[in-house]
Amino acid sequence: MADSFFVPLGDDRWQATVHTTGPWDAGAQHGGPPSALLGRAMQRCQPRDEMMIARFTCEILRPIPVGEISVAARLVRPGRSVELLEATITAGGREVAQARAWRILRTAAEPVASRHPAAAELPDTPAPPLPPGWVDGYLSAVEWRGGSGGFTEPGPSTVWGRMRYPLVPDEEPSPLERVLVVADSGNGISWELDIARWLFINPELTVHLYREAAGEWICLDAQTAIAPGGVGLASSVLSDRTGPVGTGAQSLLIAPRP
Repeated sequence: MADSFFVPLGDDRWQATVHTTGPWDAGAQHGGPPSALLGRAMQRCQPRDEMMIARFTCEILRPIPVGEISVAARLVRPGRSVELLEATITAGGREVAQARAWRILRTAAEPVASRHPAAAELPDTPAPPLPPGWVDGYLSAVEWRGGSGGFTEPGPSTVWGRMRYPLVPDEEPSPLERVLVVADSGNGISWELDIARWLFINPELTVHLYREAAGEWICLDAQTAIAPGGVGLASSVLSDRTGPVGTGAQSLLIAPRP
C-alpha cells in the first residue's frame, strides 16, 4: 500500500496512488488530491514568503486518471502586492485540469474576525462507515470525524477531516494542501440525492482563504442547493480548530445515473 497520495516519477511527472481514487469511478481521482498537487506547484513557483494564496480555483476539464500525470506551474501576472499563478495537469497528452490562484501580500492591517460561526468541537469518535455505492480510496485516505450529518445522511453537514498520508513522500503538507485535499468534499458530505441513483459531480472547486489553516484538522460546514433543471451548488465554511479560515464552493452537475 502506498504511503502518499502521489509518488514522484521525475521531470514533474507523478504517479497517482489508490489514495486519490474518487467515489464515482475506480479509475478517476477525487478532486481534492490533484487540487492540492496543483496548489503545491503554485507555491513553489517563484515563491515569496511575504505572500499567501487567497483564492484558488481548479477547473476539472475531464476525469483525472488514477495513473501517471504531469504538473506544470507558471506566474501569469507578477506584481509587488498581488500575483496571479496558473498550474495544469496533463495525462496521456491531454490537459485534464487547470487552476488559477491569486497570491496576495501580507501587511500590517488591523485584523477583523470572521463572522461565520465557529465550527463544532472536533468529535472523539470516527464518522460512520460509508453507505453502499461509494467507491473507496480517497475516502479511507482521509480520517473523518462527523459533527452532524455526514456521508451517511442527506442534508447539511459538519465534518472534520485530516490526511492519513502526506501528499507526496517525505514532505509535510502545507496549510494550503491540507485545505485543498478536504475542501472538494463539500458536495460529498452534504449530498441531497441518493448516490446510487444520482450523479452530483463538480467540474470545479473554488476556495477563498483569508488566513492559513493551523494544524492537521480541517472542518467543512457544508450544504447543497439544487435548482429545477439540474444545476446545484455546494457551499462550505472551512475552519481549523481555532476558527474559520475561508470558504469553498462547487458548481454541480445533477443528473440520473445511467
